[in-house]
Amino acid sequence: MFAAAKADHAYPVAMPVALIWLIAALVLAGAEALTGDMFLLMLSGGALAASGISWLTDWPLWADGAVFLIVSVLLLALVRPALRRKLAPAKALQLGIKALEGKNALVLDRVARDNGQVKIEGEVWTARPLNDGDVFEPGDSVTVVHIEGATAVVFRDV
Repeated sequence: MFAAAKADHAYPVAMPVALIWLIAALVLAGAEALTGDMFLLMLSGGALAASGISWLTDWPLWADGAVFLIVSVLLLALVRPALRRKLAPAKALQLGIKALEGKNALVLDRVARDNGQVKIEGEVWTARPLNDGDVFEPGDSVTVVHIEGATAVVFRDV
């Protein structure tokens, strides 16, 4: 009584390979939004390149895969490091005496356990060596380890 209707024309069931690569690129880009590591975004770029090549040429599937692999590796090696540097948060600005830590200083007066002076970025500071036995003579270059009160604790530059 009920017979299956037969289609007058048949539609291809297979999805074009270029569309599959495009969907993969979009899924990878969407997943990147969850991770923020730029790894999946580079793979997404490789899938997008494979999609474009698949759409423009009639290469076999393995060639599309090779395009995906090559472009992804190039993006990971060349673009990702630069992109991560560009998007990295800036280092916090150091203010006050914390900004002097790690700076070079010039010894003005002999720096020993209980006395001495250094010039740090144009300002004269009292100084003492990090190690009690160290002595620095005028003209020596030293590095500020930290500031204790109004005294710079220094050690010899290497």
